[in-house]
Amino acid sequence: MSEGSHSPAPATRSVGRQKPRPLSPHLQIYSWPLTMAASITHRATGIALAGGTLFLAWWLVAAATSQEDYAVFVRAAEHPIGQVVLFGLVWSLSFHLLNGIRHLAWDLGYGFKLPTARLTAALVYILSILLAASVFGVALMVKRGLGT
Repeated sequence: MSEGSHSPAPATRSVGRQKPRPLSPHLQIYSWPLTMAASITHRATGIALAGGTLFLAWWLVAAATSQEDYAVFVRAAEHPIGQVVLFGLVWSLSFHLLNGIRHLAWDLGYGFKLPTARLTAALVYILSILLAASVFGVALMVKRGLGT
């Protein structure tokens, strides 16, 4: 490579031939591995849970102040957008909890092999959706009086 050249050095294959390195992966050819998506989702759900504490604080303050304030919160929570927000919070909590358990297993030295990491990432997504849907379903049943 000459001085002043800004191109990357060619990669060497095991048979001695050189293959030029790509300059930058772009969205048309780059696919996210499931493990990377799980890591990014874990961080995003952590941020969502931090924001969700504002919703929780609103609920607690409204319950502590007056029936009118609590009624405003209930109307907002029962609105379809409020239901989506609540489901998102429940799913965020479910995902963050299950992926946190996955990280604890890693801390103990388990689950580092790539097939296992992929499987556990997929299980976290699947189980978090099932857990959130179950919690939300039970809450709706209790609200409608079907749980008693």
